[in-house]
Amino acid sequence: MTPSPAPRPDAPADAGADDLQEATAPACVMSFNAADPSGAGGLAGDISTLAAMGAHGLPITTSLLLRDTAEIFDHHPIDADMVAEQARNVLEDITVAGWKVGFLGSAEAVSAVAEILSDYPDVPLVSYLPNLGWLDDDQAQPYLEAFRELILPATEVLVGSHKTLTDFLLPDWDSERPASARELAVAAGERGTRFVLVTGIMLPTKGGKGTAGAPEQFIDNVLASPQGALTGEKFEMFETSFVGAGDTLSAALAALLAAGAELQAAVGEALAFMDQTLDSGFRPGMGGVVPDRFFWAQPPTEDGEPGPDVPTDGSVLPDSDTPDTKGKPAPRRVH
Repeated sequence: MTPSPAPRPDAPADAGADDLQEATAPACVMSFNAADPSGAGGLAGDISTLAAMGAHGLPITTSLLLRDTAEIFDHHPIDADMVAEQARNVLEDITVAGWKVGFLGSAEAVSAVAEILSDYPDVPLVSYLPNLGWLDDDQAQPYLEAFRELILPATEVLVGSHKTLTDFLLPDWDSERPASARELAVAAGERGTRFVLVTGIMLPTKGGKGTAGAPEQFIDNVLASPQGALTGEKFEMFETSFVGAGDTLSAALAALLAAGAELQAAVGEALAFMDQTLDSGFRPGMGGVVPDRFFWAQPPTEDGEPGPDVPTDGSVLPDSDTPDTKGKPAPRRVH
């Protein structure tokens, strides 16, 4: 589905061209994220995803990444006042229907963005927390603390990999048992976040054989509230690293919520969209596979063929994104 707002029910039958254009305009989603010159994630990934989902993206640059498709080398945060000024100028002109928060660059920018979000409490916010293991500790710790204190209270859905969210929300977790999606949602809920969408949850190995002859391994992607798991999707693990999957999933969800979709249906559709982008993914360089957000515009392939340039030899590549691996969807939904 490509979301688009329904015509206003109160529009008169003789509405002019301007009214008709307004009634059929795409939902506008403002994305705060880093500029990614590889085009895999960050603002480039957000804008591609929002466009593919039928929304209009409003990109606010928070940091300049120095990276390729294999790794992040450095970043240069944008001054917090400049981040806020970018957003304020647009917001004086355009009505937003949704927010997407990605990497904000600095603790100061987190504070500036949070102040803007506080003026629009009824607009749904999807926050994505990427793996920030590449960031120096003296930068990462104040950033994550500011994110925890200022962004989580405004967040409708927090998206991230199981490991990243566990490290962030439950840093003292020492049980041999992995934290459940519900336990992560409880921890996020204590900061004001209503839901978490946890990706890459490793499930017990099954007895069947996978593509490389090894036992089948599955991963789960679960939407949860503090009361428990609500919905999700299970995938057979495919040992290929992707770059930009997390930004794709979170931006797709932001677009759907901005268009008025119900949360659980939006999560299912966003996961299905991400699945298709990864199945059609391509490797433009020597690093990870990049999601093809416009897979639907490509000529169809024969049944059973993998997406272009996706390896089938079981190779594993380094990746800082979420989910770490994915494969064909298994015949089960989490209810």
